[in-house]
Amino acid sequence: MKKLTQNPTAYSLPQRILHWLSALLVFYNLLLPDGMSEWQRAIEHTGSATDAQLAGADLHAYVGISILLLISIRLVLRFIQGTPSAPAEEPYVLTFAAKGAHATLYLLLFALPISGMAAFYFGYDRTGEVHAEVLKVILWIVIAAHILGALAHQFYWKTNVLRRMTVG
Repeated sequence: MKKLTQNPTAYSLPQRILHWLSALLVFYNLLLPDGMSEWQRAIEHTGSATDAQLAGADLHAYVGISILLLISIRLVLRFIQGTPSAPAEEPYVLTFAAKGAHATLYLLLFALPISGMAAFYFGYDRTGEVHAEVLKVILWIVIAAHILGALAHQFYWKTNVLRRMTVG
């Protein structure tokens, strides 16, 4: 199957909306995991949780499931509509690194919700530990690299990389 759009100059409006909506949801779950944390502590200490604790955990889980769905749609759009080429100003080794970082980011944005669901809905405690203690840390590192890369393009190479994911 061939991509419908080859080498667009910017991301499409649906791609940009999904990117920023995904980013907001990811930051929500990374920065505000309290609902899931409270539920987990209650289960470990008493074997049960209050309705409020369960509602907090459910919210965290639903946001994770939403991320999984949005990322799936993003990948379909990426395949159908294509992505802009790397700017000529970017050294090849960094273009290669950026592709690796994006692949890792997509992989993590699948692995985190799946591992979270395995722990929360199916009781696989080990995946919950990997989810919270390993994958989450790696995600923070990859997000930092992603943001630093975008800022390097904006302020060092002075390319349009940031613009094509904001206003097109």
